[in-house]
Amino acid sequence: MTETITSRPVRTGTPEASPALGGLGLFTVLLAAALPLVDFFIVNVALPTIGADLSASEAVLELVVAGYGVAYAVLLVLGGRLGDLFGRRRLFLGGMAAFGLTSLACGLAPDAWSLVAARVAQGASAAAMLPQVLATIQATTSGPRRAKAMGLYGATAGLSMVAGQILGGVLVAADIASTGWRSVFLVNVPVVLAGLFLAARAVPETRSARPEPVDVPGTFLLAASILTLLVPLTEGRAAGWPLWTWLSLAAFPFAAAAFYAVERRADRAGRTPLVPPSLFAIVSLRRGLLLIVPFSIGFSGFMFVIAVALQQGAGLGPVAAGLALAPLAVVFFLFSLAGPRLVARYGTRVVPTGAALQGVGLALMTLAAWRSWPDLGLVELLPGAAVAGAGQALQLPVVLRLVLSEVPAERAGVGSGVMVTTQQSSLALGVATLGTLFLSLTPGMGMRDALVTTLLVQFAGVVLTGLLSLRLPRTIV
Repeated sequence: MTETITSRPVRTGTPEASPALGGLGLFTVLLAAALPLVDFFIVNVALPTIGADLSASEAVLELVVAGYGVAYAVLLVLGGRLGDLFGRRRLFLGGMAAFGLTSLACGLAPDAWSLVAARVAQGASAAAMLPQVLATIQATTSGPRRAKAMGLYGATAGLSMVAGQILGGVLVAADIASTGWRSVFLVNVPVVLAGLFLAARAVPETRSARPEPVDVPGTFLLAASILTLLVPLTEGRAAGWPLWTWLSLAAFPFAAAAFYAVERRADRAGRTPLVPPSLFAIVSLRRGLLLIVPFSIGFSGFMFVIAVALQQGAGLGPVAAGLALAPLAVVFFLFSLAGPRLVARYGTRVVPTGAALQGVGLALMTLAAWRSWPDLGLVELLPGAAVAGAGQALQLPVVLRLVLSEVPAERAGVGSGVMVTTQQSSLALGVATLGTLFLSLTPGMGMRDALVTTLLVQFAGVVLTGLLSLRLPRTIV
């Protein structure tokens, strides 16, 4: 049976017509959407240089990645709720300014632990900024304009994740003004200044028509759930899996169950919890979120593993390691531009097609790693990376658009927060799980076999993504 997703009427906090998001405003919020995702991946190829310069252990280097990702994931839903409550433009400007300041702090960090602290603060400021992007799009656009804006958001998100890794390699190698790895953070500062100037002129203010106070118990329990899962998984291997990691993992299901119970009770009492369980009654949101999880785990895990393998195993420098994924980025961009037309003609059937293409591309890259190691680089990875990029472009932008398509405008903040939290937590989980698997297998199997095994595990995730995509509603209106 074909299911049709219809756009809900746009509502804001006032009876007047919704302010429109113009072209310059859309460019500005998409620029802001790119920053947090670029910064999640930009450090992958810079980690060896950071470790050498700051004399940082492997466990501390993992905190440079995990500290940002976990803080970002924990606070995203709260950031969306605060935007609904106090005004999305206000939170957007404040979050962007804080992101610029914390990026500066990262770039000037005198030691490894200062860098970890600055990265945690950077993740928190990203969590205040990013939910306002999707909520503003939801509240200020409708119909074809919303479809176009959400398509561009999805394309921006996917391209940013690949471009971040490429940009990181180029900046480290360029060593601009002898800044070395610090430039991967300092580059954000002029971008943020430009973004603040544009946002003050072009991004309209919106807020929820019925703002609710912050759900304090829900916020703490969501934070506990994410922390008890992600922290031990990201730090466990490097720390030698001490007792606290197992106790934390054992506490996760209890924290998650308590969070669900508190949120369901608040929802039934007529209050608006941090994550309303009733929101998951929306089929498009529920099924789309379920698909985002394996997709994002595989995407981030692959990006981390390939960066380590190309530099430490194949002996490539940061530029060559980053540019090895350039075909994926270019093809992703081109196919994401064609995505809206394909969706208009074929509906969400393009998503399983994309999963099939991604699987083929991943198989080609796995074969290249098996046959060409250690001579693995741009040429060897090009066919597989190009096909995989096409497949990913037919999945991510479509699914991100689908998830929010039926969320009412007054819940745009919490809806976007839930979606981005799911995506970000899954990105962090991908680095933790696939990264840990790869690094754990390497000493015993050798890097080539560890890489091939990890890619085969990811291939199973792509198959799961394809199967889940068969249950998506068929059309997006």
